[in-house]
Amino acid sequence: MINWIEKWLIGRRQRVVVDGEVSNWKPVLSGVPQGSVLGPILFLIYINDLDDDITSKVLKFADDTKVFRKIKSDADRQHLQDDLNKLIEWSEKWQMLFNFGKCKCLHTGHGNEDAQYTMGDTVLNTTSKEKDLGLTISADMKVSEQCGIAAAKGNQILGLIRRNSVQRKRTNNTAV
Repeated sequence: MINWIEKWLIGRRQRVVVDGEVSNWKPVLSGVPQGSVLGPILFLIYINDLDDDITSKVLKFADDTKVFRKIKSDADRQHLQDDLNKLIEWSEKWQMLFNFGKCKCLHTGHGNEDAQYTMGDTVLNTTSKEKDLGLTISADMKVSEQCGIAAAKGNQILGLIRRNSVQRKRTNNTAV
């Protein structure tokens, strides 16, 4: 099986076409063909050890990773920062760098100090809400915003149904 995957990945080439101008073919030395069936499986195998030395909780879904822990003390904050540092080390070792522009910190709960965390030399942006798998999670952990979003979508669908359905009145058992 490994030999088959290796043969599938080795010897690939690519070129760029811009406004009819064509570049020379260049070898593709890393990655898997985008949109391939094996791509997601190979990615999961590749990142399988991402959380091996992490003491915080880690959730992975496709190419999304969440790291979190309950913070009750400065020691907890330091453990979380240490885990972020370990993630950076892993990403540099395996040449799979994080997009720091997409990395955010969501502080939840009452009395939670807005501690700053870094990844490499980048201070992570803090956010008051984050959308994850279609759900909006707010720092206060209240569902009101998510309920508002769901109600708005429901009202859109109802409006669509109203605009596209035929109204019928009954007079003398005959539809008009």
